[in-house]
Amino acid sequence: MSLEARRAEPTDEQARRRELTSFLRSRRERISPEQAGLPRTGRRRTPGLRREEVAHLAGMGVTWYTWLEQGRDIKVSEPVLAAIARTLRLDQYERAHLYTLAGHPVPREHDSADVPRALLVMMRQLEPIPAALINARFDLLAYNRTYEWLVGGIGDLSFEDRNWLVLMFTSPRWRTTLLDWEDAAVRLVGRFRSGMAEHAAESGWKSLVTRLRQESADFERLWGQHAVRGPENFTKRFLHPEVGLLTLDYTQLSFGERSAIKLATYTPVDDETWSKVTGWSVRGGQEEIGVVR
Repeated sequence: MSLEARRAEPTDEQARRRELTSFLRSRRERISPEQAGLPRTGRRRTPGLRREEVAHLAGMGVTWYTWLEQGRDIKVSEPVLAAIARTLRLDQYERAHLYTLAGHPVPREHDSADVPRALLVMMRQLEPIPAALINARFDLLAYNRTYEWLVGGIGDLSFEDRNWLVLMFTSPRWRTTLLDWEDAAVRLVGRFRSGMAEHAAESGWKSLVTRLRQESADFERLWGQHAVRGPENFTKRFLHPEVGLLTLDYTQLSFGERSAIKLATYTPVDDETWSKVTGWSVRGGQEEIGVVR
């Protein structure tokens, strides 16, 4: 490579700022004025919120926000980033991405307010049906106590490992408990590849693929097939270490076109499974819903 070509290449810092520009623009363009509680006035040249509207809602100056979105060399505080994250309705993974791109340490705690309270109440009322909340990347955002019992050990995992793909391809328990593991893995990888079309430039998605290709030969094999799948409801069979065979209908519910959060439920198919699940629920105590932090 020539000296001129090397000079033309962006530095890591420049690449980070460019990614920040694209990320902030894409996040504000997905939020309508109505969603943000603003009146829609006149025609708009671009979808979503304007820069000045984001600045107003986040309680910061228009010029300062514009400079941030333009990728200028400015320093922003954690409270400012938190205000922007709330305004743009970022989930905890998107917020962590924002902090990283802004050159700021990612907070160790992840606010459970990312999951609407109404959804947590809904999951609690679904007991004893196992239920979990996931986002588009299949990060596990929250789950009820029967789901924890069904899959096991979620509460002991780190923030980064609470992801269905990571669990599917690296957890020995998932491989032995899911009787139709190959079929479930094929479906999950296909759905993830389909979803990645909208997130191909986001580092969180790319880093997850890199990790899985390094840690799992099975993921590498399925990823190389380039298969895509849409959302599907189907029957799953679990060989639970305490109660044996469980047959459950897997259903996924969406919460609106712009919401990345989905509710996954596992409804017993037969009387035997209902008996086992409800029997554990009676014995299982009253633990609170688990929320990723």
